[in-house]
Amino acid sequence: MENLLSNGNIRLRAAEPSDLDFIYMLEQEVADSSTTLFSGPVTRHMLWEYLQNYQADLYGERQLRFIIEDITLGKAIGTIDISDYDPQSRRAFVGIAVSRAERRRGYGYEALELVCRYAVYAGIHQLAAIVSKENAASTALFIKAGFKGCGMLRSWIRAGNRYLDALLFQRLFEQT
Repeated sequence: MENLLSNGNIRLRAAEPSDLDFIYMLEQEVADSSTTLFSGPVTRHMLWEYLQNYQADLYGERQLRFIIEDITLGKAIGTIDISDYDPQSRRAFVGIAVSRAERRRGYGYEALELVCRYAVYAGIHQLAAIVSKENAASTALFIKAGFKGCGMLRSWIRAGNRYLDALLFQRLFEQT
């Protein structure tokens, strides 16, 4: 499994209680963005409870959260999640967040490729992503990673006092 979740530059690993400060910082960065699907403020206590009770079980919990770690630096640089897993249709959503300081270095693409490799291993038929139409960097990332645009959701994301359109992307996997 380790080789499945690592490419020599980065690795995807389970979230640990020691990741609390990093995840809190990342959640704050995401909350400050006007192009995210962020739902509301998160406290350190909420994250602590989440980490204490998290079960890394795609089939039971219907979600997985990975910490993206730079192997050379030995530090967390982002998160990537598989969520809303539907075992009947073998589909799920994917979401990614890379810390501001580490963006535009290829980490997002590498992490997305690793999570897609994991999805094939787990028997997932497709991953989908919802991206703000205004988020050019995420749009480019998903296209580069082989996701195809398949629709637009009008007024999908509330950003302050306005609503933003969102793009829907899918990547289908051949099952052997």
